[in-house]
Amino acid sequence: MFLGKLPEASFGVTRATAHRRLSQGTAAGFWLRLHEASLDRISSDRRIDWSRAVVDSISVRAEKGAI
Repeated sequence: MFLGKLPEASFGVTRATAHRRLSQGTAAGFWLRLHEASLDRISSDRRIDWSRAVVDSISVRAEKGAI
């Protein structure tokens, strides 16, 4: 993980504190909420055309016997 390379003096927290805070944010769903809020914002500004979307089959689990 990249936290080992953060200079403590530049960020004002130790590596352990930064890791703990990132882990807590991840466990609380912060990154998902941030992603959804970002999509909502750019969608409301009409910068995304949702009528043309692609689902990457690598990211979506196929249901057995669904085809």
